[in-house]
Amino acid sequence: MDYQEILSAIRALPSHQQANLIAELTGNESAPDYLSLRRNQLINKQVGCPHCGSLRFYRFGKDKGSQRFKCRACSRTFTEYTGTWLAGLHKKELVNDYLELMHKSMSLDKIKFALSINKKTAFDWRHKVLSSLEEVRKDDFNGIVESDETFFLLSEKGKEQQTRKGRKRGGSSSSRGVSKDQVAVIVTSDRKGAMDMKVVTLGRISKADIENAIGNRIEKDSILCADGHVSYKGFAKDNQLSLVVLRADLKQYVKNGIYHIQTVNSLHNRVKKWIDSTFWGVSTKYLQNYLNWYRVQQAVKSSLRPTEEVVKYTTLDLLSLTRYRTIGEKYQTLKATHL
Repeated sequence: MDYQEILSAIRALPSHQQANLIAELTGNESAPDYLSLRRNQLINKQVGCPHCGSLRFYRFGKDKGSQRFKCRACSRTFTEYTGTWLAGLHKKELVNDYLELMHKSMSLDKIKFALSINKKTAFDWRHKVLSSLEEVRKDDFNGIVESDETFFLLSEKGKEQQTRKGRKRGGSSSSRGVSKDQVAVIVTSDRKGAMDMKVVTLGRISKADIENAIGNRIEKDSILCADGHVSYKGFAKDNQLSLVVLRADLKQYVKNGIYHIQTVNSLHNRVKKWIDSTFWGVSTKYLQNYLNWYRVQQAVKSSLRPTEEVVKYTTLDLLSLTRYRTIGEKYQTLKATHL
């Protein structure tokens, strides 16, 4: 192979692989090895046995190229991937590149062509990763806390419609006002930056939905800012919270110069714009995963190595595969709320 042939071959590589090649040839820092993060956590005893949590384990050979360990406490063996979303994953050599592309919010089609993998594989990997973000950076709320619901149109994107005519992307509900065609998401934030977005029901929210979303995370001495929805009044009373009501219909936007719900209303707009412009809408079945993704992205955006920080979080979650396998069940439960 002569120079021109080599040059043509290099130009045919995806941009991220070209960057990796240049880094290797010039001796600059190579691309991060995300696969080694979990292994290093185990070797340095930063995390425990995935079966019993004990730190009394030792290296115990190899298993298909991955580091194997044995626990002295429970006598069970495990690998560096046991319990994580990486367990049982084929083509692990592509994971580093995949995570970099995912961090850039690249489309599934672009990832498919860049890595020469099936589009369904790219999709499955995405939601295995996202299923591990559910409990990441979910701090309690205190001080002045804002909470308000927003709505996404019910979507079965990717599913062949059997019960109704397919709806054009970005369409509208067949019913006026809030109906079962709309998915309610409770968005909550405090002034220190704690934030969460929770898919709760179809149609109008109830006091139980608010309790399920934030009931165990809001401290008793907090001041809750919300609109005039009766469910928030009941929730605040049950949890002995001070409630400041702001009614946009009466042009009540700020009270006493500090009480408002403008932060969560801004979040509504930003997350919807992100979902619509980046993914052209998402299926309701996977909406919670995308909301978790946005929340974690916002939490690590000031980090020097945001992708590495997110990967560390994902490899600490030993329930991600369980969540991934129950996505369909949770969606059916959501739909059953208004059958």
